[in-house]
Amino acid sequence: MIKRLTYTIALLLLCFGTKNALSQSIHFSQYYNAPMLLNPANTALMPDYDYRGGANFRNQWATIPVPYTTVSAFADFKVAGNNFSRENNNWIGLGLAFFNDKAGDGNLSLTQFQGNVAYHLHLSKHSMLSAGFSAAHVQRSVNYDNLTFDAQWDGFVFNTNLPNNEKNGIIKTSYNTLGAGLNYAYFPNDNVYMKLGVAAANINQPVESFYGGNNQIGIRPTANLDMLFRTGPVLILNPSFYYTTQKGAYEFVYGTLFRIFVGGHGQENTQLILGIYNRMDDALVAAAGFQWGGVQFMASYDATISSLSPYDLGYGAIEFSIIYQGLYSGFERPKRTYNCPRFF
Repeated sequence: MIKRLTYTIALLLLCFGTKNALSQSIHFSQYYNAPMLLNPANTALMPDYDYRGGANFRNQWATIPVPYTTVSAFADFKVAGNNFSRENNNWIGLGLAFFNDKAGDGNLSLTQFQGNVAYHLHLSKHSMLSAGFSAAHVQRSVNYDNLTFDAQWDGFVFNTNLPNNEKNGIIKTSYNTLGAGLNYAYFPNDNVYMKLGVAAANINQPVESFYGGNNQIGIRPTANLDMLFRTGPVLILNPSFYYTTQKGAYEFVYGTLFRIFVGGHGQENTQLILGIYNRMDDALVAAAGFQWGGVQFMASYDATISSLSPYDLGYGAIEFSIIYQGLYSGFERPKRTYNCPRFF
């Protein structure tokens, strides 16, 4: 009974890291660099490229006893694109993604393999509608051999040589989950781009439990607005926000990137990227990076501003991302697949 209570408290701490933050599903402060996690309708939504590959790494709460390490890798590409007229250049996007999250002494882990498909419909010269669907297999595990329990208290210390009267080894559970999303993009001229997206994860509400219980995962709706404004020959403003909620908890992140051209043109364009974001009631996020042609690298740092700050010394997380976008053979430079701003 004590063990179950202890484990329940641990799960609650894992699920509600801050007062109002979203439960610790896989998430990144650089949500804009995790397109298929954000919304399956983002799959292969690339104005000037045919395929994309990327990776993310996040280390969170390293100064307190339950740190998180999260990694992801993804790839997506266009199918049947650019074979239509300019007024009807619709295409299909296909994508694959891998996510892994690990926390605590028991290596409480989540491993997710996900497949995405999306269709991008050119509504007019200045707008596009995208619809996407995702299906994923998720495995959760915890290593009981790394944990201690009340039965192992010998009066002085927790003696791991004593039986724990619980399970032993690595315990696993798994489930399948479905998601869907929509994006509407509007690009009235070559200096403005706006995209509004809505999505929902766990729409089939799968059951997750290490004990054969009925712990049903709640549907997690998401909304995202992403905008690009070219203010002149050098600077692009890229404000955005991200909101998601699940079973009463939520996460709301908003801020902007500043993309500064520092040289080159076409595929060789080079940008310095700076950004500042706020995760409401949790952290301030500073970001910096660069883009050279189809390669983008970014790093960000979360400074905790919530009531957790005295305990993690203000250190929330550090995060890295890298994305490469390219063209199928036979093309020498980026090409437009619909009438949106090229921005270089």
